[in-house]
Amino acid sequence: MLNLPNKITISRIFLIPIFMIFLLVPFSFGEVNFIGTMIPIAHLIGAIIFIIAAVTDFLDGYYARKYQLVTNLGKFLDPLADKLLITAALIALVELQLLPAWIAIIIISREFAVTGIRLVAAADGDVIAASNLGKLKTVSQIVAISALMLHNWPFQAISLPFDMIAIWVATFLTIVSGVDYFQKNQHILLKSK
Repeated sequence: MLNLPNKITISRIFLIPIFMIFLLVPFSFGEVNFIGTMIPIAHLIGAIIFIIAAVTDFLDGYYARKYQLVTNLGKFLDPLADKLLITAALIALVELQLLPAWIAIIIISREFAVTGIRLVAAADGDVIAASNLGKLKTVSQIVAISALMLHNWPFQAISLPFDMIAIWVATFLTIVSGVDYFQKNQHILLKSK
């Protein structure tokens, strides 16, 4: 039977195709004017669903730790859901021409590389916890992706390219946290049997 944190994680996975539909299917809901920023209503709905899905990442971890409901299924599903959410959003933003493909490739590549080293560690019975730098990277990615989906609202009104600043910060933190992750765990890759 699934516990509450695992149900929350699974809900995050199910929200991914829903926000993708709103972002990528050419609905003609029109646009809404938010303080000088015109946002397609479908993109606004997609962004809201993405933000809700991102918040579930914090909720499932909170409940799992608080009520000691950490399971092997949760250890598998939570990082998978995170990677699927971020990867799907980045690919959608590239498709919408709101994000350069090379930035998406850097971020997705780091996620695959870290997942690979985690799999190697898991094969040896080791669990690698997320670092504070990795958590900061995740938050920066969620903020940047949300800003891009919202077409830089509300910063468009004051001509501040917050969405581009945020994605540059997220890319920088992605690289730095990836290097840090590999430096701290290189013993796993260098271990021989």
